Amino acid sequence: MAAEREPPPFGEGDLEGEEEEDADAEAEAEAEFRELEASEDLFVSTTSTLESSPSSPDPASLPAEDISVKSNGPKSEVLVDDDHEDLFAEATEEVSLDSPEKDYLNSPEPTPAITPVSPTPIAPRAELKMSHPKMFEVSKEELEEEANGDVFDIQVSVSDPEKVGDGMNAYMAYSVSTKTTLSMFNSKEFAVKRRFSDFLGLHSKLASKYIHVGYIVPPAPEKSLVGMTKVKVGKEDPSSADFVEKRRASLERYLQRTIKHPTLLQDPDLRQFLESTELPRAVSTQALSGAGILRMVNKAADAVNKMTIKMNESDAWFEEKQQQFENLDQQLRKLQNSVDLLVCHRKELSVNTAAFAKSAAMLGNSEDHTALSRALSQLAEVEEKIDQLHQEQANADFYLFAELLSDYVRLITSVKGVFDYRMKCWQKWQDAQATLQKKREADAKLQYANKPDKLQQAKEEIREWEARVQQGERDFEQISKTIRKEVGRFEKERVKDFKSVIIKYLESLVHTQQQLIKYWEAFLPEAKAIA
Repeated sequence: MAAEREPPPFGEGDLEGEEEEDADAEAEAEAEFRELEASEDLFVSTTSTLESSPSSPDPASLPAEDISVKSNGPKSEVLVDDDHEDLFAEATEEVSLDSPEKDYLNSPEPTPAITPVSPTPIAPRAELKMSHPKMFEVSKEELEEEANGDVFDIQVSVSDPEKVGDGMNAYMAYSVSTKTTLSMFNSKEFAVKRRFSDFLGLHSKLASKYIHVGYIVPPAPEKSLVGMTKVKVGKEDPSSADFVEKRRASLERYLQRTIKHPTLLQDPDLRQFLESTELPRAVSTQALSGAGILRMVNKAADAVNKMTIKMNESDAWFEEKQQQFENLDQQLRKLQNSVDLLVCHRKELSVNTAAFAKSAAMLGNSEDHTALSRALSQLAEVEEKIDQLHQEQANADFYLFAELLSDYVRLITSVKGVFDYRMKCWQKWQDAQATLQKKREADAKLQYANKPDKLQQAKEEIREWEARVQQGERDFEQISKTIRKEVGRFEKERVKDFKSVIIKYLESLVHTQQQLIKYWEAFLPEAKAIA
């Protein structure tokens, strides 16, 4: 490289005449070039490298990542070492057409000057990131929210169902206990008494506030007139106790899903439900009340409107998700029916096993052969234990799997509900545009008819409907944005719930089979001892 930097040769005559005079100067120059060569930095300016390197690509053929040529920073192609890709891997991956750094590089503001010997490969990137602090803060918050999964330090449980009153005026009261460290609550641990209608009233309040703006509100458990009537007028029996336990578990799951939602957790009605000892009674939740009949009528009207409204969907994501949830709803309902049949089968198997155990015990008591009688008695005991296992597995099938499927069938209905509200919002926007067009046509007719007394009112109506059209567009964009975020959160929660339940269900199955093997292995020597 020193040889490349030597000055161009003079003519022969001049060189011979000045050879002795420039000897010292030439020696000093060579020493200076050697020193410069020894201390020369690995990085050189981009411009000089592109001009001197014959292997550099033509600027027009540079890839999109090479837009950073406009800056004075170093590039990966300027390295003379063979492992330049490893040195610049991080810097090359960070630059893209959609990155904020590109906006900075294309801005008219001058970039900071960088000397050839001081920069490192990532120094210009750090400097560029600092120029857009707000943009990166928002992105960081979104990423943290997605990574954390909206986890809050609050636990809610529903326990101790208690019958209050007698006859048809009786109802079940449940203890709702909360443990939390959130500052929005007055204390860390508290418990209140709530009846089933209070849960329905809470859902009604939350749904009226949030569903129409795109938030997925978890559905409350369904009413059961037959089951509750048996609890009110009937005596204590296993079917009533089973109904009360199923309802308690469903209410607990409903509250747990509600408090996991970051927006619903901040709602004052939810905090009042969890904390306040005195809660106004929700009278509009009765199935046969005027409000209940009105809800049925509104549902029927919504179904008719859904069939009549034809929305020209321009967003492929929403079209794909709607089809996905329709298919998911159908498959969940089919699986739910299969699991219900499985639960019934296990219960029947338990009943038949108990009958078999009773018959084997009676046969063993009437058998004269001592070893055979003892073996039959042992077999009856084993079958009684297996009967208990079948009952436990049937409960696991129901409480772990069947209830999860039932919850998500209703959750899918809520998800489809927010899509319907988005369609209503779009229809409202389109109606406003159609009305605005009619107002403009009417204004044109008034101008043509030369009626100045009505023009002012027509202009005001046009401005009013222009504002409505703009508001309708903003509302549609906002509900679309909210639904995208809500669907993403719903998908993460769905995967987590199914993973947890499937693992617990498989563990229960494995435990049941292990117990069966243990019982039969213990009985096998007794059977072999029959002589």
